[in-house]
Amino acid sequence: MKIVFSVEGESCSWDALIDPRLGRAQNFVIYDEASGSLERLSNTLNSDKEHGAGLHMAKLMLDLGADVIITGNGPGEKASAVLAKSNIEIYIGATGMSLKSAYDAYQNSELKKF
Repeated sequence: MKIVFSVEGESCSWDALIDPRLGRAQNFVIYDEASGSLERLSNTLNSDKEHGAGLHMAKLMLDLGADVIITGNGPGEKASAVLAKSNIEIYIGATGMSLKSAYDAYQNSELKKF
């Protein structure tokens, strides 16, 4: 399973902090549960977009084959409409948590499903 976290800054570790934004998050960290690997994906081009950041992010999540997205506040209206047609589950309420804390909260059903 691939879990994508919206993160602040450049870190690609379990200590990285969850960005409250999704479409305009600075970066994403992809956790592959099967291999245990973490990979950072830059979102700088998208974070500066005036329009369409959410739709671009939704397409990116589909292309990545994400199963779960963990973020702070969730996607906007247009991105929500696209993601709702997929099997991607979105969990919110992780703003300010480290990746490890957010992952643990997800595992313990402590995050709100969007």
